[in-house]
Amino acid sequence: MKIVETIAEVRAQVKEWRAQGLSVGLVPTMGYLHEGHKSLIDRAVAENDKVVVSVFVNPMQFGVGEDLESYPRDMERDSALCENAGAALIFHPQPEEMYHKDFSSFVDMNTLTKGLCGKTRPIHFRGVCTVVSKLFNIVQPDKAYFGQKDAQQLAVIRHMVSDLNFGIEIVGCPIVREADGLAKSSRNTYLNEQERKAAVVLNQSLQAAQDLYENGERSAAVLSAAIREKLAAEPLAKPDYVEIVDWNTLEPVETIQDSVLMAIAVYIGKTRLIDNRIL
Repeated sequence: MKIVETIAEVRAQVKEWRAQGLSVGLVPTMGYLHEGHKSLIDRAVAENDKVVVSVFVNPMQFGVGEDLESYPRDMERDSALCENAGAALIFHPQPEEMYHKDFSSFVDMNTLTKGLCGKTRPIHFRGVCTVVSKLFNIVQPDKAYFGQKDAQQLAVIRHMVSDLNFGIEIVGCPIVREADGLAKSSRNTYLNEQERKAAVVLNQSLQAAQDLYENGERSAAVLSAAIREKLAAEPLAKPDYVEIVDWNTLEPVETIQDSVLMAIAVYIGKTRLIDNRIL
């Protein structure tokens, strides 16, 4: 496995693979990899001849006061995980490699990004769309892999790929959870022992709503109320949002008829965590 830091090196390697008729998968990450990321790499390795993992904490998707500087980083651990999973190349650029000093072009979207995380993180998805577009142009993969935990991001990327005719297959992969149900996340490392115990309430609240759904409840208001009630029982939990939206449009629904996304963002102490279920 190679680790490279420049766009030119990535392009040269991919060009060599293409000359051999090999397929290429891409797993975009911000590093500090865990079992959730590994599941994406495993899937990519199973479906492609060569896999590129990008490890880049993208400054463009962090707002003022967010955790850009404190975001966890461990390249040695990341490279070991990637190599063990069978990745062929890690692209680990510095910010100045991705954004030169006169950088002034962006990819933005005026649908799918206004609600959910986009409501409280208004610049976030412009940063996501811009960096993912750049990675797609640099690597030119056949398939790219994203986790369902960031469900809004997955929907946004799929829509962007369709709008801009990238010709890349976007593969969504299931959420990987801890034994107690907490969704794997690099930000879980911010939690102290008490907060870590409290964080299981995210999954528990979604499960409470899913139980109602499986017993025939179709009112989004009733399911949302069940989620909020469960969250309210945990003193350390402060909801940012609780939403039930159409899985394709991300627009709110009143009655569940087609596939919907139950999505929540919750502060546990100072740490903002997200989770979701698709019904």
